[in-house]
Amino acid sequence: MKAKSTKTALVVAALTVGILSGCTSSNRTAESVPAEPVATDYQPSRALAMTLPQISEALADGTVTSRELVAQYLARIDAVDKRGPGLNSVLTLNPDALDIATALDEQREVGQILGPLHGVPVLLKDNIESKDAMPTTAGALALQNNVTGRDSPLVAGLRAQGAIILGKTNLSQWANFRSEHSMSGWSALGGQVRNPHMLDRNPCGSSSGSGAAMAASLAAATVGTETNGSITCPSTVNGIVGFKPSVGIVPQDFIVPISHSQDTAGPMTKTVTGAAMMMNAMATETPQTDYTSRLNDDALEGVRVGVLRFATGSDARIQALFDRALKDLEAAGAVLVDINEEPQTPDNFGKMAYDLLKYEFKSGINDYLASTASEQVEPRSLEALIAYNEAHASDELALFDQSIFVASQDMDSLDSDGYRESVRQVQQISRKNIDALLANEDVDVLVAPTGVIAPRVDPINGDVWPGGWPGYGSAAARAGYPHTTVPMGGVHALPVGLSFIGSNLQDANVLSYAYAYEQVSQRRLTPQYYENAEALVDINRAMNPSR
Repeated sequence: MKAKSTKTALVVAALTVGILSGCTSSNRTAESVPAEPVATDYQPSRALAMTLPQISEALADGTVTSRELVAQYLARIDAVDKRGPGLNSVLTLNPDALDIATALDEQREVGQILGPLHGVPVLLKDNIESKDAMPTTAGALALQNNVTGRDSPLVAGLRAQGAIILGKTNLSQWANFRSEHSMSGWSALGGQVRNPHMLDRNPCGSSSGSGAAMAASLAAATVGTETNGSITCPSTVNGIVGFKPSVGIVPQDFIVPISHSQDTAGPMTKTVTGAAMMMNAMATETPQTDYTSRLNDDALEGVRVGVLRFATGSDARIQALFDRALKDLEAAGAVLVDINEEPQTPDNFGKMAYDLLKYEFKSGINDYLASTASEQVEPRSLEALIAYNEAHASDELALFDQSIFVASQDMDSLDSDGYRESVRQVQQISRKNIDALLANEDVDVLVAPTGVIAPRVDPINGDVWPGGWPGYGSAAARAGYPHTTVPMGGVHALPVGLSFIGSNLQDANVLSYAYAYEQVSQRRLTPQYYENAEALVDINRAMNPSR
């Protein structure tokens, strides 16, 4: 049962006992007091509340078995995702997960341990193929039977370390590249993903299901994909750690594509250590790097950190959290260097960046649809996909159109001069700007707020985001450079993250800086499943003064 709007007695009771909205006392000035007691029925068990490294340790010392973990996660998904608050974050479950867990427990008993992820249940965004008995749908009716029987390389890497693919998460359909008027977190197959911190709030896209599921403790770790903000945005608004690696470190094979220049999968976890553990398994394209080996409390000691003052946005509440985060960075030993001037881009840069995605999407989706291993997929080209959606408009086009599909279909080939110029300009300018910020100020990493406070889900108008968006994530995405976000607190129980951005292949360093900040700050908020903002006392009182 969902949390309901408050009555006066509950308001008084909440005020009397002084219940906070799931934050530490240091966050209290940025938070509201809830108008009713926390929905404790929705909080995870002690085992499921653990972080990925803690779960790995519990499996290793026998505190819990993999089968027990899978059973608990399945029960929690039923109670919280399918019923209860109804997060709609999990699209498909692996019917063989319990049997796989049992087999891995038996292997552990005889000392055949595959790696740190042995027996760990993981959820994949449902545009990533796995050989399990589940389709890879991108949330679309056209791919609802797309059972390919093949692992993407990142999944093969996870499986090689013993991870269990528990299921697939809901997402913004087609990774939020179908319509210019889309609603983040919605897919025709899965419906609308809900933000577990406040159920009427936007979970952001496109890895919305992975973000919400991780925040709600529905798996030990989740995997998302990003072209431009699709890991970092759902991570910041759901209050978790999200890591977008340098493009190319995690292979793109057998992932429903948008742009081969910018696409990458990445881990979404409760902690930076969890993200590093996942990267050790997923990053199969480059020489083996132990991303956990660089994580230490002193990683920021003497490190020059570029503070992107031009990217703090216009929201004073976010700016206040950012200022507090900067103090935490200094406490961790960082040397802060203010950067006030944003690098310039040509007037037509935004159009070129958008055209680049449309060029590459048309080519990539045509190749994917033509070559999918499933014989059950009907449309085998973008043109056929557009026609399929029109034929199923009552389901597919009920909330918004397919304007990006249509615009992409009109694009020329990757052999065209227009494409070559777009990719050259976008990549060169984005990389040059980030590298110049790092070099000119002699800094090792850039920091800024990750994004805005989550707005409401709006099925009438689509995504309606606040103005004055902070952050520099689009530049990192277009450059293909590493970007991680770490919780830095929240406003009215809604999380906000701090971004760390580095140069190409500086992934291990970026994670180490984020880890050192995390150890000092500890700002992750626990989801409270509020129905809406009026479940908070001060907001309820202001909205309903006569009650």
